[in-house]
Amino acid sequence: MSEDKTREIEMAASSLKARVMVPGSKSITQRALIAAALASGRSRLETPLDSEDTRLLRQALVELGILFEERETHWEVEGGRGRISPCSRDLYMGNNGTGIRFLASLVALGAGRYVLTGTDRMSERPIEPLLASLRAWKADAGSLRGNGCPPVKIVASGLEGGKTVLKAEKSSQFLSSLLLVGPYTRKPAVISLDGGLVSRPYVDLTIEVMRAFGVPVEERDSSFFIPQKHYQATDYPVEGDASSASYFWAAAAVTGGSITVENIPPDALQGDARVADLLGDMGCTVKKDPGGVTVQGPESGGLKGIEVDMGKWPDMVPTIAVTAAFATGTTVIRNVAHLRIKETDRLKAVAAELGKMGARVTELDDGLVVEGGHELHGAEIQTYDDHRIAMSFAVAGLRVPGVLIRNPECVKKSFPGFWELWQSLGR
Repeated sequence: MSEDKTREIEMAASSLKARVMVPGSKSITQRALIAAALASGRSRLETPLDSEDTRLLRQALVELGILFEERETHWEVEGGRGRISPCSRDLYMGNNGTGIRFLASLVALGAGRYVLTGTDRMSERPIEPLLASLRAWKADAGSLRGNGCPPVKIVASGLEGGKTVLKAEKSSQFLSSLLLVGPYTRKPAVISLDGGLVSRPYVDLTIEVMRAFGVPVEERDSSFFIPQKHYQATDYPVEGDASSASYFWAAAAVTGGSITVENIPPDALQGDARVADLLGDMGCTVKKDPGGVTVQGPESGGLKGIEVDMGKWPDMVPTIAVTAAFATGTTVIRNVAHLRIKETDRLKAVAAELGKMGARVTELDDGLVVEGGHELHGAEIQTYDDHRIAMSFAVAGLRVPGVLIRNPECVKKSFPGFWELWQSLGR
């Protein structure tokens, strides 16, 4: 991606009023891809997300012997019945942290040597807790550089199963990865947590996808029990991406407008859908019905700061932090230290870029303090090749002239059509 290109955000002429459809959920699409790839029979994934991350995972699955057919509104996946083909080429996952962690467990079900690689940033993102748990299931798995991060080498001969102990304090993706392959271990799989678990809603999402493909998971006393009951092919509808929806809801919040995201159901599976309620706490009016989720922003001066533990919804921190810069009072966001090992150190990035615009932001070890109500000015926003930084600061540009987003194409990771849809707001 070109780091030199910039995009200037057009200010909103008035309160925005719009109804939009966002792409399918990235989190659900990647989980459903793994379950469908392991299943018996042909699955149909309706309205999946077609983006850089999901394409990388799909291509890796093709390399591992899984067959796909792409239709206009859905993907068809011919499951391999738990069989994973040998692969002599490295499996490249870019900066798709979910994808590389899910693949680490998946290829351990195969036979032979597998190497998983990614970008320079990926080589700084931890994966050792997952590899340690896989070794307890008799996988030969390790970091090629010996630093607990990708590239990863796995010499596979299937997974033994039984009990493994996992540290999931840095990423819930470690647990989701093990859960997804649990039905295919030689002994019934039991995963016990050693310590806390961050981003719990993503684990609930994994369990729900597994259930939809025919495998129930039982949880007792910080342990997860997976039956040896293999996935069955299914027609699976992917709901709209709540993380992507957040930028449109925030646009309504800061402009005093009203935006409905039509393909977020009122009972959305994704934890990130909770961001609409957080905007409600900040003074917005939120309506949820079968027609979607609507956020109506308050009149000028009506947004207010909040104090919130966002440990369950860390990806929504940039959205809430940018919105908080337009609120009255102070917003305190805590319990998101794990944001420092995402696509970039998001706490540092959000604090730095809001600071460029004149906002008063204090970076905590595990969060941010944003003092709202100060005059903001335009700035060139460095996105750090992070899609969520780009999209959240697009919200700021609706109210502040001269906001330029550097490397705007980084949104392709999760939302390739973002800028076109954003440009259509209020038109």
